[in-house]
Amino acid sequence: MENMVGTARRRLGHSDIEVSAMGLGCWAIGGAWSWGDAPVGWGETDDEESICAIRAAIDLGVDFFDTADVYGCGRSERVLGKAIAGRADEIVVATKFGNVFDEETRRWTGEDISPAHIRAACQASLRRLGLDRIDLYQLHIWSLPQAQAEAVAETLEELVAEGLIRAYGWSTDDLPCARLFAAKPGCASIQNDLNVFKDASEILTICDEHDLASINRAPLAMGILSGKFGPDSKLPENDVRGQLGPEWVQFFKDGRPQPELLEKVDALREVLTSNGRTLVQGALAWIWARSERTIPIPGFKSVKQAEENARALEFGPLTPAQMSQIAEILAGD
Repeated sequence: MENMVGTARRRLGHSDIEVSAMGLGCWAIGGAWSWGDAPVGWGETDDEESICAIRAAIDLGVDFFDTADVYGCGRSERVLGKAIAGRADEIVVATKFGNVFDEETRRWTGEDISPAHIRAACQASLRRLGLDRIDLYQLHIWSLPQAQAEAVAETLEELVAEGLIRAYGWSTDDLPCARLFAAKPGCASIQNDLNVFKDASEILTICDEHDLASINRAPLAMGILSGKFGPDSKLPENDVRGQLGPEWVQFFKDGRPQPELLEKVDALREVLTSNGRTLVQGALAWIWARSERTIPIPGFKSVKQAEENARALEFGPLTPAQMSQIAEILAGD
């Protein structure tokens, strides 16, 4: 497939941007923040540990990092900016826009996709990241009416022409929205949920039709596929997966992992950990085998997690036989 650039490299759609086949998602390193009364961060984080983790991943071949201005209400972008300072020319950075927030109180305050806000948000992200250009700028609103989406795309095309961004995409699983952006000249990707438990065949078809990358959030099902949770696990209240988390959180309920998913992890463990992989590395390998357009972006809060994610690149995708075996196990549930 033309989209593939070697076994450990992938291209962002039809753009000229080439990245490691896995990126790191920087939501968790934004620390605690809230959306109304609901926590939408991943608990407390240590900025120095986050910086060390990013640098460790870079040393292991990861050069793609995905964040958003709203993660930690600016904190994630600032931490990433510090970690890549002096190495920005080696790194591809994706960030997102569309949300409004208060950096002092770390609270989400609304949405804004007006041209003026998009331009202001872009400049603010550039400052926090310490960059003069954003590689991939992604709309971070789940769904928009066609006319509004068209206006957003028009502004993004202007930002490409002005050299402030290289390409853009939309973080959405809404099919009409994905199709609308997919046809735009500067669109390089759709960011969507994809993991062993949750396929995205229609989004992947759109990406095939328009030569786009599929950037994959929740590749480890918010941590379920790490194998570290059991039936008695309970997430802290300031974690998005905890009991006070928003209704849209998948894979966890009332702060606990969904029991049926834990059973599936046990059923899949042998095949996912074959060939010397960890469970995490097997889950990422499934995504690479699913399509040559996929670029999973697992999250991290420690050097150990970042290194385990990055070392998945050494193994590459699962084989067709392993993919069939997984499909059979899941179908038999």
